[in-house]
Amino acid sequence: MSTAGFVAALLADDGSTPWPARVPRRLDDLLASMPAPARAGVRAAARAVDAYALARTGRPLAALAPEERDELMTALAARPRLAPLFDLVKVPVLLAAGTERMLADRTRAAHGTGRSPAGPLALAPPSDPPLDCTPATDWPARSTADAVVIGSGAGGAMAARVLARAGLRTVVLEEGDHHTTASFGRRTPLERFAALYRDGGATVAAGRPPLLLPTGRAVGGTTLVNSGTCYRTPDHVLDHWRTTFGLGLADGFGAHLDEAERTLGVATQPLDVIGNNGLLTLAGAERLGWRAAPLRRNALGCKGSCQCVVGCPTGAKQSVQRSVLPDACAAGARIVTGARVRRILVDADRPGGPRAAGVTVERPGGGELEILSPLVVVAAGALQSPPLLRRSGLGGHPRLGRNLSVHPATSVAGRFAEPVTAWEGVLQSVGVEELHSGGILIEATATPPGMGSFVLPGVGRELRREVDAADRLATLGAMIADRPSGRVIGRDRTLLRYDLDPRDAGRLMTAVRAMGELLFAAGAREVLTGIPTAPRARSLPELTALLDGMSARSLHLSAFHPTGTVAAGADSQRCPADGEGRLRGVRGVLIADGSLLPSCPEVNPQVSIMAAALGVAERAVVAVG
Repeated sequence: MSTAGFVAALLADDGSTPWPARVPRRLDDLLASMPAPARAGVRAAARAVDAYALARTGRPLAALAPEERDELMTALAARPRLAPLFDLVKVPVLLAAGTERMLADRTRAAHGTGRSPAGPLALAPPSDPPLDCTPATDWPARSTADAVVIGSGAGGAMAARVLARAGLRTVVLEEGDHHTTASFGRRTPLERFAALYRDGGATVAAGRPPLLLPTGRAVGGTTLVNSGTCYRTPDHVLDHWRTTFGLGLADGFGAHLDEAERTLGVATQPLDVIGNNGLLTLAGAERLGWRAAPLRRNALGCKGSCQCVVGCPTGAKQSVQRSVLPDACAAGARIVTGARVRRILVDADRPGGPRAAGVTVERPGGGELEILSPLVVVAAGALQSPPLLRRSGLGGHPRLGRNLSVHPATSVAGRFAEPVTAWEGVLQSVGVEELHSGGILIEATATPPGMGSFVLPGVGRELRREVDAADRLATLGAMIADRPSGRVIGRDRTLLRYDLDPRDAGRLMTAVRAMGELLFAAGAREVLTGIPTAPRARSLPELTALLDGMSARSLHLSAFHPTGTVAAGADSQRCPADGEGRLRGVRGVLIADGSLLPSCPEVNPQVSIMAAALGVAERAVVAVG
């Protein structure tokens, strides 16, 4: 079924401008990259609204006049039970609409200056450092290595560099493809979004409430699509890991954090590029007397293109395919792309107990290859490592896949009298730590149009007005240091369950009020809450009253930074891996991704994961030597 009528109704397309008519095709392309349930959900919503139109008027949506469509959509959205469902369906529509609106604005601006419309960014990117990448279709059916690393993200890249530099013949296996900086400049943000994220960014944790949990799938893993924010692991978190869990890796962690920061070129983001979104956040925090500052990031020379989450088009962000994997390859490591590991091979008859013997890998389009190795490093990520271990017959520990932390997050926007144009500047620019001791970290976060986790309110003409006035919005996001409340289920297909802890639900509501207070202090005329049934407040007292009686289930929630599902620690009953990151029950299998962190790291975790992986790999080299 075509989504054209539904999109026209949702965006109040009256034909006065051409870009809304292009949204349905863009939406269909996006849906094609998503899992079948997500596609089915959007199309079912479109069919249901079309059926409602037929019942009310005798005509489908596409045959109605714009005024009739708007009346019908407004009536439907006014039903309290339907408002949250509309917000879910609006997410992919706004992604597609944001791209078409951006392209239309760029074309109009180019024509006004007499220049031809440029690509997504009219800057020549630098050449990427060389990587030794081979598609799985071209890799030998049978080969050997001293070490196999499964996953090329923050942990896998760091482990591979250590092992290769130690002289081990190291092969890195990556399920996704290799994308160059130059290729980012040739594609729109939405096209990159569909290519760089697992399931087109539509990974969902079922629960109360459901959470959208996007993760990257490409050479570089999620570092390719994260914000570039680089927080060090807080000291109290390290103390907790050391004393409560017996995490031996916590010893010497400071030196490993230093090395990760050196590798990434971490530095405080200069004020001259953070953009109006960050400057307004700093101004509001100063008026409230709150602690806030530009964030430390791995992006020296950032141009403020605000596209970190879809691959940096200027090459400024030092995700690991630019900063760590080139060093690993220079030391002899090789990367196999399009390589989904089916299982870890185990020699069960070895003296001293079972030992890793290699991996079998599925080739795209069918067939398998086998790499024999006595050392296997699992760095597929907290959501993919547990199913892999189960497929390999290594999933017997009762806590495997449990203990999932995800940093539940929500966003708020403030409307200002003057244009903010939040997508011009650093995507995640300022950290507000005033409430961090209470488990709430606020970050000024803006994205390319339509691509943020914040959902504009309304349908029909109301939504169209919001889209047309989006340049006057400043946006903030808050993430919560959560109690591990989720688990990863399944072996062949990953299924997620996460039920928000009541304490963390309270923290989210506190965060919404705090973000609203900060935006009002910065001069916002109104705050958009992200709550479908109560979307606007024009003063702090009104916001406070509006939030009374609301619950976190009313919010549009997302989540990031999954950790903890193969937790490392001294307690063999509690932790599937030991305090050095070795999987229990088999020799030669190491855990080197976010899954080994035993509790929520309370900050953006890239540097923490890299430091932990560095410790795991260094200990392995000593053991091999």
